[in-house]
Amino acid sequence: MTHYRPKQIHPKSISSYLIINIYLMVLAAVIIASPTVTFAQSKMSLKSSLSGTVLDADGQPLKYATVSISGGKSSATDNLGKFMISGVAGGTYRVSASLVGYQTLVKDVVISADSDTEVSFILLSGNDLSEVVVTAGRKPESLKEVPSSVTILNSRDVKEQLNVNPSIAAILGNSVPGLGTSNNKATNAGQTLRGRQVLVLIDGIPQSTPLMNGSRDIRTLDPSAIERVEVIKGATSIYGNGSAGGIINFITKKASGDKTISGTTTMGLNGNLARPSGTEGYRVSQTLSGTLNKLSYVVNGTYNYTGVLRDAKGKVNAQPDGLGENSLYNTFVKLAYRPNAHSELIGSYNLFRSVQSSDYVNVVGKYGVTPSVGEKGDDPGEAAGTPYNHNALLSYHNEALPLASSLDVSAYYNSFVSMNRYVAQGTAWYGPGQTKIQSFKKGVRLTLNTPWKVGELGNGELTYGLDLLHDRTNQVLTDGRVYIPDMNMLNVAPYAQMKFDILTNFILKAGIRYENANVKVKDFNTIARGPNGQGSIAVTGGEIPYKSTTYNAGLRYNKYEIFNPFVSFSQGFAINELGRILRTATSSTLESIATDPIITNNYEAGFSSRIGVLNLTASYYISTSKLGANLVDVGGFLVAQREPEKIKGYEIAADVTLNPQWTLGGSYSYVEGKAEQASGTKVYMNGLRIAPPKATAYLGYRPVNALDLKLFWIYTGSRDRFDVRANGLFANSEGDVKAVSLFNLSAGYRFNTKWSAGLGVENLLNNSYFPVVSQYRAIDAEYVRGNGATMSLNVSYNF
Repeated sequence: MTHYRPKQIHPKSISSYLIINIYLMVLAAVIIASPTVTFAQSKMSLKSSLSGTVLDADGQPLKYATVSISGGKSSATDNLGKFMISGVAGGTYRVSASLVGYQTLVKDVVISADSDTEVSFILLSGNDLSEVVVTAGRKPESLKEVPSSVTILNSRDVKEQLNVNPSIAAILGNSVPGLGTSNNKATNAGQTLRGRQVLVLIDGIPQSTPLMNGSRDIRTLDPSAIERVEVIKGATSIYGNGSAGGIINFITKKASGDKTISGTTTMGLNGNLARPSGTEGYRVSQTLSGTLNKLSYVVNGTYNYTGVLRDAKGKVNAQPDGLGENSLYNTFVKLAYRPNAHSELIGSYNLFRSVQSSDYVNVVGKYGVTPSVGEKGDDPGEAAGTPYNHNALLSYHNEALPLASSLDVSAYYNSFVSMNRYVAQGTAWYGPGQTKIQSFKKGVRLTLNTPWKVGELGNGELTYGLDLLHDRTNQVLTDGRVYIPDMNMLNVAPYAQMKFDILTNFILKAGIRYENANVKVKDFNTIARGPNGQGSIAVTGGEIPYKSTTYNAGLRYNKYEIFNPFVSFSQGFAINELGRILRTATSSTLESIATDPIITNNYEAGFSSRIGVLNLTASYYISTSKLGANLVDVGGFLVAQREPEKIKGYEIAADVTLNPQWTLGGSYSYVEGKAEQASGTKVYMNGLRIAPPKATAYLGYRPVNALDLKLFWIYTGSRDRFDVRANGLFANSEGDVKAVSLFNLSAGYRFNTKWSAGLGVENLLNNSYFPVVSQYRAIDAEYVRGNGATMSLNVSYNF
């Protein structure tokens, strides 16, 4: 591994950062000093507290449950199901406990003055999607308080989809409205969120490489290490670079219960149902967890081997960056130490490796006529995929600071390498070769939260802090040639976010974030496009400053469950595809290259509603940016276009509990986008950014507690926006997309408290189809059919 030293902050950067940070401190001081504002601990008479536990019907602790009392105070349960709400005056309160997938329970509780009161809740299973804790927004909070669209996949959702396909990109593509479907490959190219790039996090550690998007950031850990997935949609100024489309935050597992040691051992087999020859694969996963006094731990190791992948006609899919004959390794360790009830120290490490070593090579077909298939042969390059993705995290939490404040501080390190497929002739460089993207990130996230009260109007809180990130990204060939030079970015970003509960039921949020980023690039030569250095240009390096202030504001009204509306405005910041701009440079100086950041404005209105057994959510959004990064085919390779963009769309999702045995649900999402050329002409954006309409549905049947059956339907519609060019062919990523309809099946059976089994079938009807990416790419080598009917069988032992 290459070692490097972080660059020093430029004096001007320090000045800007100090000015903004001083401003935030002054603002906080003014709020504290204001005679109309009272912080939670300033009333010395509020010495009472409410604490307790939230359990399920089996007596197991429920993490992330929300406990709220009348008057606006709330708390989230920890990994032992425990909660505490302090600073409560004596009196009678209505206390509710809720968690996604469970029925909300409400109790009347009498809290005595100057004392501690305990209460416990046992939640029964149900289909209550109206409230959930969202940690991706920097602080746990109820979904009812978030003025934006959010999709949550809990551990049960992940497990059901894992039976069908172990790729997290496929799991999300089949489950999240607004996110493109997966492409049956190791990459997530084209899998945008609402037409823009998404920022992927693992416990807050950024996985995305926005300086040069390698489209491998979603598939960076195995689902066996995931507790839940939180998807925050639309541009957000809460996080920084690369979050124009939203955030996907993978929350990793925590220890549950008070056993010294417990665990789950899972073993499984998978393969093609119609043509099984050579398709046999297997999966082994072991999880151990436990609690030793104040220390808890989770250890997980997973190995997943996928055999040859065949389409519905039995032909081998040997597409570039495919998942056939792929070996996946994932190692995850998390340690947590709680010195007292108010603080916690967590350290975690995750290693993900997924590479393809195939006995097949591509026989290139003809787009729209004959698919590319695999035949026996040797690939001269190195194994493609993700050779490694390292994540290390150390975090500290304390919720007993002065003024009832809480503190979260995290230090992290991420080292990531993606290896592209070897090609005999590159489109943008001379001769054969194989490129890899390397990204090394380290940073600190500091978050403080202070509650406050404004007279009789309501309660509020101020969340504020600082993000520090150093990102070094490049793209090189395995033979030593440099395709994209080192891009060294240092980003210092202070921020502040206010939440105000006006008269209890109006939730107002507003925030500001200041981005102060500098990217340093040394002198470099663009890569040769012909023999003897032909086409290479010498570029004088330098420093590119990026400075911008982004804002967000939103309002939600949550008094009535029958109609819970919200409106919001939020901006996103991105230094997107800088690597593509540098590698296609035509100027000899860095200063003359157009590299301005992308500022995205996201406007959204939506609502959630619960009417008896029906849960319904819907939203409409508009996303604009004066500059974009739409990739357009120019001279045979994709070049980022800096054009104004406008994207709009809508999403709707519904779930119905027909009776204790039957459940039904579905979603529909639509997105469309155009870019404005210099002439004023507005043109559609291609398939790399805009996905066709997507509909999903499921039918669940649970005849007895031990058996769960679920049938899933995934539909992607058609999109025909482009004409062929003068040569009679579609340009790269402008091909027509025809509708695809697939059914998947997931079944689970629990024999007893220790033994259980899972069965999944992907493409249940063995349909012959072309994935969306194979259609819109319009490239002969990537015109590959989707997988035929594939079955997975898993057996688990719990102890």
